[in-house]
Amino acid sequence: MANAHSIITISRQYGSGGRYIGRKLAEALDIPFYDKEIILRSAEESGISREVFEQLEEKPTNSLLYTLSLNAGLLRGGTGAPELPLSDRVFLVQSEIIRKMADQGPCVIVGRCSEYILRDRKDCIKVFLYSTMDDRIARATTYYGLPEEKAREKLAKMDKKRASYYNFYTSMKWGQAENYDLCVNTAALGIEGTVQLLCQFMEDKERLNAEKK
Repeated sequence: MANAHSIITISRQYGSGGRYIGRKLAEALDIPFYDKEIILRSAEESGISREVFEQLEEKPTNSLLYTLSLNAGLLRGGTGAPELPLSDRVFLVQSEIIRKMADQGPCVIVGRCSEYILRDRKDCIKVFLYSTMDDRIARATTYYGLPEEKAREKLAKMDKKRASYYNFYTSMKWGQAENYDLCVNTAALGIEGTVQLLCQFMEDKERLNAEKK
């Protein structure tokens, strides 16, 4: 496997296997994998408890203060003013941690609007993973322990939650193809096949970028 020179961000439907694929991809490329690690570092550096980050993740607010902060360029400048709603401060803290992780070198980052936060980086490859409903239900019952009759409801609820969070904080549409470099149906290739595809895509994209220089 060629050395990785990119940051790979993975956004995913619930039950598509995105987190597992991200971890396998990071192992294949021998680069860091960041998911829950973002919460831990955010809590350590902000002084806000880990439990708060876990409770407020993917929960947008309708904060006028947040909108004003964005217009003032606060998103790029730090963790935000203390008068902001806590959920908005959590998003800003995580955004800063994600940028710091990317600055440290090639890595795989899962979720948390990371592709949007890193959108200006030329070394960022943005991936969206989705799957068929049958495949997602099977994964939810096998690996998440959900009863089959509840799985479909849970999948729809989590997708709606992620879409609402992403759409609110990015002003873009979650899962819309033009927001990503690559969208993959994980049911079509399976876990290993999807990992191989992502590795090949990364190599090809890095080669093309090098040829343009």
